[in-house]
This record gives sequence, structure tokens and C-alpha cells, in this order.
Amino acid sequence: MKIALGSDHRGIMAANALMGHLRPEGHEVEVLGETSGKSCDYPDSAWQVCQAVSSGRADRGILLCGTGIGMCIAANKVPGIRAALAPDELSARLSRSHNDANVLCLSADLIGQTLVKRIVDLWLTTPFDGGRHQRRLGKIQLIERGVNPAEGAAGIDLAPGS
Repeated sequence: MKIALGSDHRGIMAANALMGHLRPEGHEVEVLGETSGKSCDYPDSAWQVCQAVSSGRADRGILLCGTGIGMCIAANKVPGIRAALAPDELSARLSRSHNDANVLCLSADLIGQTLVKRIVDLWLTTPFDGGRHQRRLGKIQLIERGVNPAEGAAGIDLAPGS
């Protein structure tokens, strides 16, 4: 799988450890944004990773900052991105199976590297369930277009890719 990976200065150590975990697993990892560890702004990395995902250059994106919250907020501003903050394995699994999350946001300060790797492994291998969840993703697409999903869903195709 092609993965775009980004972090801010607080997430760089966890991102480096994660990269060392993902590449031997056979994933193609593209590291985007500041990588020196010097102070940087999380929206810059979030933008770069989300552009890679939304353009199809990467299958999925992973973002790390101190709490994961800032990255998640910034990532979800990019059309087509469904970023999820997953502090545990259940959140990671449900973000994929129910929400088809294509960007995972993680806290480098609040969870250890072992748990980060477990969360990422689970997130990468969990499929989207579809079904009733697909209808909800269609409504998220309506929101991205500025349409009230409760009113705008009638007569609009909510199938994948519409």
C-alpha cells in the first residue's frame, strides 16, 4: 500500500519509528513535510499528506502531532479526506469499517510507539463495511459541496464516487 506520512516536530520521532515499521511490512511510504525535527506548523504537513491522498498518489495517509487533534482538524478541511483521530484500536477499526477513513491521525505524546504500531496495523488491514455506512459517506460528500444532507439527499446518487 502507498502511504503518505507526515508529522510536526512533536511527532517526528514517532513518525520515524512508524516508517521503520511500515517499510519492512512491504508498504511504500512517502514522508512529506518537515523531517528535521525543528519546530514547524502541523497544517503544512496535513496539507501535503492530504493532497497526496486526495489526488490518488497515496492510498492512505498517516499524520502525527502532539495530540493528533490539530492534524485531524486541518486534514478534514481538504475535500475528499475523511481523517480520524484514533487513540485506541477500537477507534481505528471503526474509523475504517464505518467511516472509510483515508487518513489516520495519531498522538505522539499521549500513546506509546508500540500502541501506535498496533493501531496503524489494524487501521491498514480493516476493510470498509459499506452498506448503511455508504449512505452516510454520501451525505458527507453533500456537506463538502455545501448541501444540507438532510434536505439534499433526495434525488442525489449517494453511491461511491458520486
